[in-house]
Amino acid sequence: MRNAFHDDLDSIGTTLVEMTQLVGTAMERATTALLTADLKLAEEVITEDARIDALQHDLDARTLNLLARQQPVAGDLRTLVTSLRMSADLERMGDLAHHIAKVARMRYPATAVPTELALTIQEMGNVAKKIIAKAAHVVENHDLEAAIQLEKDDDEMDKLHRKLFLTLLDDDWPHGIETAIDMTLLGRYYERCADHAVSVCRRVYFLVTGEYASEKA
Repeated sequence: MRNAFHDDLDSIGTTLVEMTQLVGTAMERATTALLTADLKLAEEVITEDARIDALQHDLDARTLNLLARQQPVAGDLRTLVTSLRMSADLERMGDLAHHIAKVARMRYPATAVPTELALTIQEMGNVAKKIIAKAAHVVENHDLEAAIQLEKDDDEMDKLHRKLFLTLLDDDWPHGIETAIDMTLLGRYYERCADHAVSVCRRVYFLVTGEYASEKA
């Protein structure tokens, strides 16, 4: 029975890694769709979000079932509770990629991002991709050093977010309110995605150590 229980725990961990990888792919493809006005790609990202949602629902159901049947304690209990929280973070990250793809779809056939902000959005997409890939590594390998480092990686996203806002607040902004709203939302989507990735890594740190990592360690 205990071997079966730990097989189930391992399966939950595998699902979390799969969710993280799917989120990374979704964010990368959503950024491409946004910057290239690729409607087909945007639609694919929107459709694929249902797969991430389904994985979360299945993982949560399995986790709750194990909690009810096995009544785990100590590290096993921490694993299950932390898994529930990580799955919620990952599902939300998938939603944020979905939202980015919806902006691309809404503005098609035009490109949603003004030319002078394309590089900043591309950089935000690249940072998101890097952060999510590192989060997947942390989830799979319980790499505490990488989990702590992700806090510093998130600083890069915050700087890009501030840079975007400075452009939007310029008195000479030429693109109107609608585009400014789009860019404000897009900046928030990328920034929040990175925040959720940091949250996932903090939860892994807690899972392994039973303690919370200090912010910006």
